[in-house]
Amino acid sequence: MKTLVEMIRRAAPVAVCFLSCLGVSSRAAQPLAPKFKVVAFYTGKDDLAHISFVEEANRWFPKMAAKYDFSYDATTNWNELNTEFLSHYQVVLFLDTRPEVPAQQRAFQQYMENGGAWMGFHFAAFALAGSAYPQNWDWYHQQFLGSGEYVSNTWRPTSAVLRAEDRQHPATRHLPEVFKSAPNEWYRWSNDLRTNASIKILLSIDPASFPLGTGPKLHEIWHEGYYPVVWTNTKYTMLYVNMGHNDMDYEHKFDATNKTLSHTFDNQIQDQLILDGLCWLGEHAKPQSGRLDGAFR
Repeated sequence: MKTLVEMIRRAAPVAVCFLSCLGVSSRAAQPLAPKFKVVAFYTGKDDLAHISFVEEANRWFPKMAAKYDFSYDATTNWNELNTEFLSHYQVVLFLDTRPEVPAQQRAFQQYMENGGAWMGFHFAAFALAGSAYPQNWDWYHQQFLGSGEYVSNTWRPTSAVLRAEDRQHPATRHLPEVFKSAPNEWYRWSNDLRTNASIKILLSIDPASFPLGTGPKLHEIWHEGYYPVVWTNTKYTMLYVNMGHNDMDYEHKFDATNKTLSHTFDNQIQDQLILDGLCWLGEHAKPQSGRLDGAFR
């Protein structure tokens, strides 16, 4: 008959192996904390091209989040643009519009001044006197973005040759000197960003693009000029990206469904720019109070 000591001796390796497996299983079951947390605000109304872009963005960013270890949430509830809600995120995206309520605007300004990070696309910078989005928020348009009011645009949405003005910045370090973008509607602004010491222009439209636009209105075809399309304000952790307007079958030439004719996230080089820019923002945002320990590394 086996002694108690022998039974314990023989059982010990099995017990150790069992406990070890439990430990491995337990660790495997615990999801890693994301490197950073992103929340996107959007409206998704009125303009079909902007709606198409938002829908595309809300498919693309979750895929990138799963691949590159960050989290992504999206909301149309601009009332959540408040201090408590924002404290849980390191990066805020504006996919189409901007906040209109003064309390929301103040919360966003405070978030950025306290070290939060932001990326805005296309219409998020739009402001025009007499429109539904007037230039009535000086901090945002004059100081933060630096661009002032919208002046004009190209039409139809078309690809442009873009030039990297600064290839040392983390957002542009993987870009060639020039590349062809996805189709877009390009904006011109009232302020010359080159004269603003706080603004670092990362991408601009290369002269090889001209004439840019196809009309039919002649003033919507650009033949010359300097047009920044991606920039950062060195006083904040931010990037503005002019891309974000897909081409649509407004005339129903192909069918009756307002078909999307181009996609913003269908250009490998441009996608790299957005992804590198987002990762730079996430890594350099100051930790907010709602983050998980170990979320940054």
